[in-house]
Amino acid sequence: EPLIQRQGEKNVLVQLPGITNPDRAIDLIGKTAQLKFHLVDENVSQEDIEQGNIPFGDMVLYKKVQNDAGHVEEKIPYVVKKEAMLTGEYLVDAEVRISNQFNQPYVWIKFDSAGSKLFDQITAQNIGERFAIVLDKNVYSAPVIRERIPGGEAQISGDFTMEEARDLAIVLRAGSLPAPVNILENRTVGPSLGKISINKGFKSAVIGIILVAIFILFYYRLSGLLADTALLINFILILGFMNFLGATLTLPGIAGLILIVGMSVDANVLIFERVREELRFGRTPLNALEAGYEKAMSTIMDANITTFIAAIVLFQFGTGPIKGFAVTLSIGILASLFTAIFVTRTVFLTVYAGKSNKSISI
Repeated sequence: EPLIQRQGEKNVLVQLPGITNPDRAIDLIGKTAQLKFHLVDENVSQEDIEQGNIPFGDMVLYKKVQNDAGHVEEKIPYVVKKEAMLTGEYLVDAEVRISNQFNQPYVWIKFDSAGSKLFDQITAQNIGERFAIVLDKNVYSAPVIRERIPGGEAQISGDFTMEEARDLAIVLRAGSLPAPVNILENRTVGPSLGKISINKGFKSAVIGIILVAIFILFYYRLSGLLADTALLINFILILGFMNFLGATLTLPGIAGLILIVGMSVDANVLIFERVREELRFGRTPLNALEAGYEKAMSTIMDANITTFIAAIVLFQFGTGPIKGFAVTLSIGILASLFTAIFVTRTVFLTVYAGKSNKSISI
């Protein structure tokens, strides 16, 4: 959740919470990527390169091969046309994707409408030629143009690690309009204040959960105990899924968790009240449970689906804290639906199956 603010006429303040390596962040912010696409001259041999016999209008660029420690082991030379066929000014997006064939990260790029037309013409006129993707005079890849490529999409692959691919995508997005950056001041602030806020937020969430759990247990008895168990499972699912996605639990995220407590309990309250109504009509516990779940289902789905749509909108158009809240809320809604509809119902039906005369503590 970075914070970017304008200061004065020429200065920009960038705050990066949670960054453990400020030097890497400064290096990344200060980079200006010059992305260019050059045709490779296949008529120049390795011997010509070594002897310096480079045709007029060509130049030699290198692809750097690094080892696991990040040191350059080898430089592979490429003779390319000096005039770039396409530049990064047409670039509109760059993101990291995973190759289905080799399960390796690569950088997917997309051009604007003008760049798409130009890229379409270039690939149509140079089928069979190699097209070098050059970033700051370093060749990242030189694939062969197999066919005409409409749509203005391409990929940069170069045996990247995930971190290298992410850095490259960030630099490319910023490099569509290169501008030098001078670091005027660098401050590193300790996490003590944020830690206090997080602890207070966590404490409020725990207190809220305990109070709700006690009320549900008192009001619905053994059924309330099952609802409290479902609530605990709900939280385990939320935290586990957030850890799987690599999401960060922020203060807005904790607020989303507290909201999910109410929504999760609300679903069980609707079901339990329906079951109570059916019991008052003289139904057996098993029949009352089945009817209660069926009649409460539409209300539960309506409430959760509309809230889930709102969470998606918040994530799509929100920034920073709003996105943190939306992530927790959307994951919590899915977990709440699962525990309320599947977990509690399975336990109830398992306990009361074939026991039509047994009373139910609700």
